[in-house]
Amino acid sequence: MKFNPFKYLILIILCFTLSACSGGLNAGLEAYQSPDGRYAFLYPTGWTRVKVEGGPEIIYHDLINSNETLSLVVSDVNKEIDLEQLGSPIEVGQTLIDKVIAPKGSGRSVELVDAKKRESSNHIFYDLEYKLNLNEQYRHEIATVVIDRGTLYTFAVGTNEDRWNKVDAMFSNVIESFNFLI
Repeated sequence: MKFNPFKYLILIILCFTLSACSGGLNAGLEAYQSPDGRYAFLYPTGWTRVKVEGGPEIIYHDLINSNETLSLVVSDVNKEIDLEQLGSPIEVGQTLIDKVIAPKGSGRSVELVDAKKRESSNHIFYDLEYKLNLNEQYRHEIATVVIDRGTLYTFAVGTNEDRWNKVDAMFSNVIESFNFLI
Protein backbone atom coordinates (compact mmCIF):
# COMPACT_ATOMS: atom_id res chain seq x y z
CA MET A 1 0.00 0.00 0.00
CA LYS A 2 1.29 3.42 -0.93
CA PHE A 3 1.84 5.95 1.88
CA ASN A 4 -0.72 8.72 1.66
CA PRO A 5 0.20 11.63 3.95
CA PHE A 6 -3.18 13.31 3.28
CA LYS A 7 -5.05 10.45 5.02
CA TYR A 8 -2.83 10.72 8.07
CA LEU A 9 -3.22 14.48 8.15
CA ILE A 10 -7.02 14.07 8.17
CA LEU A 11 -6.77 11.55 11.04
CA ILE A 12 -4.57 13.91 13.07
CA ILE A 13 -6.95 16.83 12.44
CA LEU A 14 -9.90 14.62 13.44
CA CYS A 15 -8.20 13.64 16.68
CA PHE A 16 -7.36 17.24 17.58
CA THR A 17 -10.85 18.38 16.66
CA LEU A 18 -12.47 15.67 18.77
CA SER A 19 -10.17 16.49 21.70
CA ALA A 20 -10.82 20.22 21.44
CA CYS A 21 -14.58 19.74 21.26
CA SER A 22 -14.67 17.48 24.28
CA GLY A 23 -12.70 19.76 26.55
CA GLY A 24 -10.23 17.00 27.37
CA LEU A 25 -12.84 14.28 27.84
CA ASN A 26 -10.99 12.15 25.28
CA ALA A 27 -7.94 11.76 27.49
CA GLY A 28 -7.10 8.09 27.69
CA LEU A 29 -8.37 7.35 24.20
CA GLU A 30 -6.43 6.33 21.11
CA ALA A 31 -7.36 6.78 17.45
CA TYR A 32 -8.18 4.02 14.97
CA GLN A 33 -8.62 4.56 11.22
CA SER A 34 -9.87 1.89 8.84
CA PRO A 35 -7.25 0.67 6.34
CA ASP A 36 -9.27 2.16 3.46
CA GLY A 37 -9.50 5.54 5.23
CA ARG A 38 -13.29 5.42 5.23
CA TYR A 39 -14.01 5.71 8.95
CA ALA A 40 -12.28 6.40 12.26
CA PHE A 41 -13.03 6.16 15.97
CA LEU A 42 -11.41 6.41 19.37
CA TYR A 43 -10.90 3.48 21.74
CA PRO A 44 -9.60 3.29 25.33
CA THR A 45 -5.85 3.30 25.83
CA GLY A 46 -4.56 -0.09 26.86
CA TRP A 47 -7.18 -2.06 25.01
CA THR A 48 -6.02 -4.66 22.53
CA ARG A 49 -7.49 -5.75 19.24
CA VAL A 50 -8.48 -9.38 18.78
CA LYS A 51 -9.72 -11.34 15.79
CA VAL A 52 -12.67 -13.69 15.98
CA GLU A 53 -13.24 -15.88 12.95
CA GLY A 54 -16.70 -15.11 11.56
CA GLY A 55 -17.23 -12.40 14.18
CA PRO A 56 -17.42 -8.63 14.05
CA GLU A 57 -15.15 -6.66 11.72
CA ILE A 58 -13.34 -5.17 14.72
CA ILE A 59 -13.13 -6.23 18.37
CA TYR A 60 -11.12 -4.57 21.13
CA HIS A 61 -11.10 -5.51 24.80
CA ASP A 62 -9.50 -4.25 27.97
CA LEU A 63 -6.55 -6.37 29.12
CA ILE A 64 -7.37 -5.83 32.80
CA ASN A 65 -11.18 -5.95 32.65
CA SER A 66 -11.61 -8.41 29.80
CA ASN A 67 -15.41 -8.10 29.98
CA GLU A 68 -15.08 -4.52 28.67
CA THR A 69 -15.39 -4.76 24.91
CA LEU A 70 -15.79 -2.71 21.77
CA SER A 71 -17.05 -4.13 18.49
CA LEU A 72 -17.87 -2.98 14.99
CA VAL A 73 -20.24 -5.05 12.88
CA VAL A 74 -20.41 -4.16 9.20
CA SER A 75 -23.34 -5.36 7.06
CA ASP A 76 -24.45 -4.70 3.52
CA VAL A 77 -27.84 -3.08 2.99
CA ASN A 78 -29.71 -1.82 -0.04
CA LYS A 79 -27.83 1.23 -1.40
CA GLU A 80 -31.14 3.08 -1.78
CA ILE A 81 -32.09 2.82 1.90
CA ASP A 82 -31.26 5.27 4.66
CA LEU A 83 -31.37 4.74 8.41
CA GLU A 84 -34.65 6.55 8.98
CA GLN A 85 -36.37 4.20 6.50
CA LEU A 86 -35.52 1.34 8.88
CA GLY A 87 -37.55 3.06 11.61
CA SER A 88 -37.17 5.40 14.54
CA PRO A 89 -34.28 4.99 16.99
CA ILE A 90 -36.57 3.04 19.34
CA GLU A 91 -37.78 0.76 16.51
CA VAL A 92 -34.23 0.06 15.29
CA GLY A 93 -33.07 -0.53 18.88
CA GLN A 94 -35.90 -3.01 19.43
CA THR A 95 -35.18 -4.76 16.12
CA LEU A 96 -31.56 -5.24 17.22
CA ILE A 97 -32.79 -6.78 20.47
CA ASP A 98 -35.27 -9.10 18.74
CA LYS A 99 -33.04 -10.25 15.87
CA VAL A 100 -29.44 -9.96 17.11
CA ILE A 101 -28.91 -9.39 20.83
CA ALA A 102 -31.67 -11.51 22.37
CA PRO A 103 -33.67 -13.49 19.82
CA LYS A 104 -36.34 -15.87 21.11
CA GLY A 105 -34.81 -18.93 22.71
CA SER A 106 -31.46 -17.24 23.47
CA GLY A 107 -32.13 -17.06 27.21
CA ARG A 108 -31.08 -13.41 27.18
CA SER A 109 -33.04 -10.53 28.61
CA VAL A 110 -32.42 -7.03 27.26
CA GLU A 111 -33.91 -3.63 28.08
CA LEU A 112 -33.58 -0.67 25.72
CA VAL A 113 -32.78 2.16 28.18
CA ASP A 114 -32.40 5.03 25.71
CA ALA A 115 -32.57 5.62 21.97
CA LYS A 116 -31.89 8.90 20.24
CA LYS A 117 -31.04 10.36 16.86
CA ARG A 118 -27.82 12.32 16.31
CA GLU A 119 -26.45 14.02 13.20
CA SER A 120 -22.73 14.26 12.48
CA SER A 121 -20.60 14.59 9.33
CA ASN A 122 -23.70 14.58 7.08
CA HIS A 123 -24.87 11.25 8.53
CA ILE A 124 -27.72 10.26 10.82
CA PHE A 125 -26.72 8.09 13.77
CA TYR A 126 -28.99 6.26 16.18
CA ASP A 127 -27.40 6.06 19.64
CA LEU A 128 -28.78 3.18 21.70
CA GLU A 129 -28.29 2.19 25.34
CA TYR A 130 -29.02 -1.30 26.66
CA LYS A 131 -29.06 -3.20 29.94
CA LEU A 132 -28.51 -6.90 29.35
CA ASN A 133 -28.88 -10.07 31.39
CA LEU A 134 -26.84 -12.70 29.61
CA ASN A 135 -27.20 -15.92 31.60
CA GLU A 136 -27.09 -14.08 34.97
CA GLN A 137 -24.26 -11.79 33.84
CA TYR A 138 -25.49 -8.21 33.92
CA ARG A 139 -24.03 -5.85 31.32
CA HIS A 140 -24.53 -2.31 30.16
CA GLU A 141 -23.82 -1.35 26.54
CA ILE A 142 -24.14 1.61 24.25
CA ALA A 143 -24.09 1.47 20.50
CA THR A 144 -24.46 3.66 17.48
CA VAL A 145 -25.99 2.58 14.19
CA VAL A 146 -25.37 4.41 10.90
CA ILE A 147 -25.66 3.71 7.17
CA ASP A 148 -23.07 4.91 4.67
CA ARG A 149 -23.07 4.00 0.96
CA GLY A 150 -25.06 0.81 1.30
CA THR A 151 -23.25 -0.36 4.43
CA LEU A 152 -24.77 -0.59 7.91
CA TYR A 153 -22.30 0.01 10.75
CA THR A 154 -23.14 -1.08 14.30
CA PHE A 155 -20.48 0.19 16.70
CA ALA A 156 -20.85 -0.86 20.35
CA VAL A 157 -18.98 -0.73 23.65
CA GLY A 158 -19.96 -2.27 26.97
CA THR A 159 -19.00 -3.62 30.36
CA ASN A 160 -20.44 -5.38 33.40
CA GLU A 161 -23.19 -3.40 35.11
CA ASP A 162 -21.14 -2.91 38.29
CA ARG A 163 -18.45 -0.98 36.36
CA TRP A 164 -20.84 1.09 34.25
CA ASN A 165 -20.81 4.24 36.39
CA LYS A 166 -17.00 4.34 36.22
CA VAL A 167 -16.80 4.20 32.41
CA ASP A 168 -20.08 5.54 31.02
CA ALA A 169 -18.73 9.02 30.14
CA MET A 170 -15.66 7.60 28.41
CA PHE A 171 -17.76 5.02 26.55
CA SER A 172 -20.11 7.78 25.37
CA ASN A 173 -17.09 9.63 23.95
CA VAL A 174 -16.00 6.45 22.19
CA ILE A 175 -19.44 5.96 20.60
CA GLU A 176 -19.72 9.58 19.51
CA SER A 177 -16.21 9.48 18.01
CA PHE A 178 -17.24 7.07 15.24
CA ASN A 179 -17.14 9.15 12.07
CA PHE A 180 -16.62 8.98 8.34
CA LEU A 181 -13.57 10.53 6.71
CA ILE A 182 -14.51 10.11 3.04
